[in-house]
Amino acid sequence: MHRHALDRILTCMLQAHTDASDLNFTVGHPPQVEVNGQLTPVTTDPPLTQLTPFQTERIALALVGADRRLTETLVRAGSCDLSYTLGTTARFRVNIFQQRGHFSVVLRKLPSTVPTIQDMDLPPVIAKLAEPRNGLILVTGATGSGKSTTLAAVLDIINETRAVHVVTLEDPLEFIHPVKMATFNQRELGADFDSFASGLRAALRQAPKVILVGEMRDRETLEIGLAAAETGHLVVSTLHTMDAGQTINRMLGMFETNEERQVRMRLAGTLRWIVCQRLLPMVGGGRVAALEIMGMNLRIQEIILNGEAEGKTFYEVIQDSEALGMQTFDTHILKLFTEGLITAETALSYASKKSLVARGLDQIKATKGEKTSDIDGLSLDAEYARKMDPRGKTQRTGVPPHR
Repeated sequence: MHRHALDRILTCMLQAHTDASDLNFTVGHPPQVEVNGQLTPVTTDPPLTQLTPFQTERIALALVGADRRLTETLVRAGSCDLSYTLGTTARFRVNIFQQRGHFSVVLRKLPSTVPTIQDMDLPPVIAKLAEPRNGLILVTGATGSGKSTTLAAVLDIINETRAVHVVTLEDPLEFIHPVKMATFNQRELGADFDSFASGLRAALRQAPKVILVGEMRDRETLEIGLAAAETGHLVVSTLHTMDAGQTINRMLGMFETNEERQVRMRLAGTLRWIVCQRLLPMVGGGRVAALEIMGMNLRIQEIILNGEAEGKTFYEVIQDSEALGMQTFDTHILKLFTEGLITAETALSYASKKSLVARGLDQIKATKGEKTSDIDGLSLDAEYARKMDPRGKTQRTGVPPHR
């Protein structure tokens, strides 16, 4: 398949659903777009009613082109990542992978402009992630939860306010930062460096003040990232974890047991913020981000050093530190419900502590004058009522009353 034919197919898919986030090519299915988390088939030109293995392979090869490195990676590892530009229409982050001996392709549509915190309606405290001059900042969550977008918004604040050198290590490049106050050098995995660890090690010799690492994938990358944070750099990165506590445990798990104490001390000294994201379905369609935000204070440092214990958990400290800009997922979820953005069912299904959220939902409903229970229409049992004597005392069946 020639690239112009592929571009025509991609254009048809984008025109059919302008708010599509992903384009999906899988054997046995028509081309599909993902809109608000749901896959929808699309009619293309030429029509592709049911993709064959040959067609998905041609699409994959058209995307890879003549890039020998990507071809070798795809054959050796079974998948590869790349970026693809559709003229001036759109940019995509592409993953090509094998399943059951066939190729599948997923293209994630990338915004054409760098988003702002206001554009994404994120809590104002996120702007504080741009303030530290050194240390480690992590944004975590599942694939597709908006981690890279949040980090791009934070880097944009730095770009507007500080004349510093920023080096980004990405897989692939997602947001192209325009020229403002900061100087950006954006490097792509595979094309400009061969691994995050080697790219990060090289970045330390490139005199940056801020380093973006696409993902802390392994121990070596994390170790170099901690060293960079300890030597005066601001390191921002992502992890695939669900909440702040799991993020700490994931990082500790990359090291041997006999190294744990030292790693805890390094994390306590370098961590500045952990932001965890989940995308929730909104009332009426669309999705909204729920965030858990953990900053650094003495209580958090103590838990990192000594581990969680009864009465001393990350969740409890975050809950008690809302005045400092921290918040749990549950706090944000209840706020979204109060604003009418999500349903009670959605709030409960995405909650970290369902019992706490359930009580919070009841309180919010009671304040609004809504029912807090589905149980209604209760009345006194008729048979029970007949057994009541005039003084209101029950008569036991088959036993005469006392005289």
